[in-house]
Amino acid sequence: MRLTRRLAAALVAAPLSTVPSITVPLALPLLAAGPAWAADEAAVQTVRDLYAAFAAALKDGPSPLPARVEAVGPAIEKAFDFPAMTRIAVGSKWSSFTPEQQAAVIDAFKRSLTVTYANRLARAAGGKFEVTPKIEERGAQRVVPTRVTAADGDDSAVDFVVNADNRIQDVLLNGDVSEIAAQRNALSAPLKSGGADGVVKFLRARADGMLAAKPTP
Repeated sequence: MRLTRRLAAALVAAPLSTVPSITVPLALPLLAAGPAWAADEAAVQTVRDLYAAFAAALKDGPSPLPARVEAVGPAIEKAFDFPAMTRIAVGSKWSSFTPEQQAAVIDAFKRSLTVTYANRLARAAGGKFEVTPKIEERGAQRVVPTRVTAADGDDSAVDFVVNADNRIQDVLLNGDVSEIAAQRNALSAPLKSGGADGVVKFLRARADGMLAAKPTP
């Protein structure tokens, strides 16, 4: 596994225990212009808009985590299909939740992933993020490939799975590490022990823990 996989993992909101700590020089990520037809493709534009928000949040270097959450939160909420992601991450027990429980789990899931992305974004500063023009169709879904390049030129793939509503439903690191699979694994224990309430408690605690942590010097 190449070291750049760590840089790419900074954009994939895997559970905290699965992503190693890294330090990347601070710089503004670069966005590839790409061919006109790709820029006009709605699925690609979803990813471009997300990367643009990341770039804007880092233009003056990483700010405190709460400020990064506020900066990228609206773009993340717009780009990601959190109801679909939450339902898939929970799995078969989703149908046993009441509508109120489902709403609470979705809200906690969205907040947890938003804080996670904002947290990891600081470590991705200095990277170059490029959307490649080729889109792979998988039924109603499209895979928008991107590359994350480190300062030393080493790079890695981060592919966004975009659904028919042009919202991101999964993120694949180097083609074999799924965001949804990682989240489903993280939720399995609290789901088994506490059901919907256990999942909400776990997700809220995870987000609160990141927000309360002291910044790494």
